[in-house]
Amino acid sequence: MNSIHAHLTTCAAEAARVARLVTAEQLPAPSVCEDWEVRELVNHLVLYTSHGLEHRALRKQLPEELTKRDFTECDDWAERYAGQLERALAAWSDPAVWEGDVDLGFMTMPAPEIASLLVKELAVHGWDLARSIGQEFELPNETGQFVLTVVEEHAEVYRRYDGFAEPVPVADDSSAFDRALATSGRDPRA
Repeated sequence: MNSIHAHLTTCAAEAARVARLVTAEQLPAPSVCEDWEVRELVNHLVLYTSHGLEHRALRKQLPEELTKRDFTECDDWAERYAGQLERALAAWSDPAVWEGDVDLGFMTMPAPEIASLLVKELAVHGWDLARSIGQEFELPNETGQFVLTVVEEHAEVYRRYDGFAEPVPVADDSSAFDRALATSGRDPRA
């Protein structure tokens, strides 16, 4: 399998690990994402990084039923999320999925680029969730370096649409993942 799939798998495993640490009491608490409770962050993460990941591979749009769902209504939402991540990764394990473009509804992008952006979503929002509940989100350096490359390539577009804040300064010897977080406007020391 290609290296992007390997990074997807690594980030998915860490996101699932962190999701399993969220308690019911933490769901209504504020998250590190401005104006979002932990519940809203969880719903965003589940929707786009598991269902969205699978739907992109299958070249399908996310149905309204999914976009409006509160995934945390089920007590076992974290296990369901882990299972959905596995289905999504299986969908991306087909070499044919990596060919051609993916129609996002408002634009099309090459499948490898979509997958790269989904690695970024898993890593950055997985980190947001981990920090929101007082946990760490850890990635091997090679995955952190990949996330940094994706963040640097797309940072200005994300800033234009308020997806990223202004960069946060970090030490020159910071890890690649910490530099990716800082470039996205997140303070890795927070």
